[in-house]
Amino acid sequence: MNHSHSTLSRSPASSGSTKTSARQGGLSGWLAAQLPKLVMAPTFVIIFVCIYGYIGWTFLLSLTGSRILPVWKFVGFQQYEKLFENERWMVSLQNLVIFAVLFIALCLLIGMVLAILLDQKIRGEGFIRSIYLYPMAISFIVTGTAWKWLLNPSLGLEKLMHDWGFESFTFDWLVNPDMVVYTLVIAAVWQSSGFVMALFIAGLRGVDDEMIKAARLDGASLPTIYRRIVLPSLKPVFFSCVVILAHIAIKSFDLVAALTGGGPGYASDLPANFMYAHAFTRGQMGLGAASAMVMLGGVLAILIPYLYSELRGKRHG
Repeated sequence: MNHSHSTLSRSPASSGSTKTSARQGGLSGWLAAQLPKLVMAPTFVIIFVCIYGYIGWTFLLSLTGSRILPVWKFVGFQQYEKLFENERWMVSLQNLVIFAVLFIALCLLIGMVLAILLDQKIRGEGFIRSIYLYPMAISFIVTGTAWKWLLNPSLGLEKLMHDWGFESFTFDWLVNPDMVVYTLVIAAVWQSSGFVMALFIAGLRGVDDEMIKAARLDGASLPTIYRRIVLPSLKPVFFSCVVILAHIAIKSFDLVAALTGGGPGYASDLPANFMYAHAFTRGQMGLGAASAMVMLGGVLAILIPYLYSELRGKRHG
């Protein structure tokens, strides 16, 4: 009886402690489940406000007649009409097409050739790869400043050739309105081709060696192996490089600012420089916002097909 009585007397307390521990366990389990969301919440809010919020704000500004300060008097798509009637904007678009096509093509060609050469297991590969990759560690401001000195007719390459006795040599692209955009290509390719090389090397090292050995046993030459087997397997690398380089080309601003300043006149303007000049220095905020939205459309036209192909590949995979 005493034993039974003592057991009954302890049971309510033990039951209460069990309920408390169960509640604590449930709370800790809920907290563990929600902790990642709580940690990511501030980042999500910052991204939503500072990126997507400002994109929306820029779009609203592009629909207004804002000049030095925002004026919330909506004028529809008048700013976009003015934008495409602006000669400087059309020049910047033309320059962007020339710059982007040559920049992407030359970076792909040089990067792929360098990657193939380094893939032959040459001596000092790590040192050579570091040399080619080093320009990517430099900002476009530094790159533009350095190439501005090199290409300046009175300081750089032309002066050096004159000092060596080649008095008839001229290289005045930096001050030639018809050729100045190509100086941007030279500097940008110098900086970015090493990065493309690194991506191609990573892709080449992922190619199945057994396929290459089998092709060699069949008597295929090295150029044929690369043309028929290796390069076709690098299509994802090609696509990724094109997307990255196109994104760099569209948003290029600091290279132009440091190398040419958009000049002579506005002969080397790119859309990013047009946007900055009109939104922040010429007091045409609405026009600058409209140009920014057109640039965003260009970036989305590149990213959306890329993301679609990636998601489609994962589904089929």
